[in-house]
Amino acid sequence: MEFIKVTRTNKDEVVRKAVECILAGGVVAFPTETFYGLGVHFNNEDAIRRLYDLKKRPFEKAIPLIIGHLSFIRMLSQEIPEEAERLMAKYWPGPLTIVLKAREGLSPLLTAGTGKVAVRIPGESIALEIARITPVPVTATSANPSGAKPATDAQEVLKYFGDSIDLIVDGGTTSGVAPSTIVEIVNGQPRILRKGVIETVSLD
Repeated sequence: MEFIKVTRTNKDEVVRKAVECILAGGVVAFPTETFYGLGVHFNNEDAIRRLYDLKKRPFEKAIPLIIGHLSFIRMLSQEIPEEAERLMAKYWPGPLTIVLKAREGLSPLLTAGTGKVAVRIPGESIALEIARITPVPVTATSANPSGAKPATDAQEVLKYFGDSIDLIVDGGTTSGVAPSTIVEIVNGQPRILRKGVIETVSLD
């Protein structure tokens, strides 16, 4: 396990190292705009299973994803409601996770068998920088065992997981106020499935 503190001079190098680790099938912890997250390649079944084992997460709970470019959404869903596109334009990058119909062939480990996938472009953070240069979607499930308090700094991640993950990127303390808000378009309107940083969501 590597533990790397981000500085002004090494940030680009650390981000590249994180991306290389993810593409090689590793598990990376990094700060998002809300809490620390755990990132693996979206299409690596072994890595995703490892995430569930690390977190002791029930398989019926889906794994959210982050992307760095809007075009990557097509890797996850081929049916994007016009209302969802409006939310993306209004709230991304930012802490709004949007639930979409999953593309055929997407791992059921990501969807928990629901046929739906949750995704966002994260707000300004190391997570966003990692997502922008990773050529595929990346998981961003919170860096904590299931049921435990989400980690707001790298030391908490280390306390939770020790050397059982491959790389911890110490990017300082996150806001830790609330998680991303999760919404789904239902009957043409955004329905909040989980309240988070964004308290009200509108199409206007």
